[in-house]
Order: sequence, then C-alpha cells, then structure tokens
Amino acid sequence: MNYERLQTPIGTLLLAGDEAGLHYVEFPGDAQGRRIEPHWRRDRTHLGEAIAQLEAYFAGELTAFDLPLAAHGTEFRRGVWNALTQIPYGTTISYGELARRIGQPSASRAVGAANGANPIPIIVPCHRVIGASGALTGFAGGLPIKQWLLAHERRHAPATALTLQ
Repeated sequence: MNYERLQTPIGTLLLAGDEAGLHYVEFPGDAQGRRIEPHWRRDRTHLGEAIAQLEAYFAGELTAFDLPLAAHGTEFRRGVWNALTQIPYGTTISYGELARRIGQPSASRAVGAANGANPIPIIVPCHRVIGASGALTGFAGGLPIKQWLLAHERRHAPATALTLQ
C-alpha cells in the first residue's frame, strides 16, 4: 500500500492506495481514522492521479472524479457508496432520498451508517447527504469541513447543477 499526504484548504489529507485503486482518503484529526501501517510506503506511484484530481477539485476546476477506487465493504455499503457518486456536484440529498435511490426506502439509518463508513470521502461525496430538514448532520471530517465542502461546491457549481436541488 502506498500513501501520501496532501495539503488542502481543509487541512492535510491522508491518501492510500495501490495498483487496484484508491483505498482511503482521511481527514486531518480523524479520531477513527486509519493509521499508517508499518508495511505502507510513502510513494505517489499509485496516487498521482488522485492527487491531481483532488488539487483540481479544491481549485474549483473539477466537478466529477474519474479514478479507480478500491474501497472494501459489504455489498450494501458498496451500493450506498456507488449511489453517492451519482449525486451531482453542488447538490444535496437526504438520507431518506439516498435510501430510496438504492431501492430500500425504509433503510435510511443503515444508509446513514454506510455513508459514515465511507473510506473515500470527497471523491465518494458523502458530504452531499444531509438531514431531511436540510440540517447538516454527522461527518467524519467534522461539520465545519462538511459545510466548507458544500459551500465550495455551490461557489463552483455549473448553473445547471444548482437548479437540480
């Protein structure tokens, strides 16, 4: 596993991946975060494209990621994470709406748990899921980072994305 740290406007992110794709993106100070394992090595070999796309995202130049992802999780979680990638840049949906989109309208709590377990935030945009009332709810990076990401996307979203809300 290769890892690298990336300086961003929201702090230093930890990225980890290998030839299969990106496994993790972790926020600064994530108390539940993954630790760098002794066998990992600092190397951009398999992370260069992820770094380039994240830098373009933070510069307001990228609205959709196109990267090989290698997140590990149950079939249900992978289904939720896949559905997250379908939420357009600059828009938000509720946990209930996400549950409906995966065909399990009564599973909003399970969807919330899967959303919270997302190992590749930002790229798999779990920050675009909010409470039914429109309130920001839990986020691994903390609510200030979630708020920053949503405001960043609203500032840089194409006009058509803003009308989809």
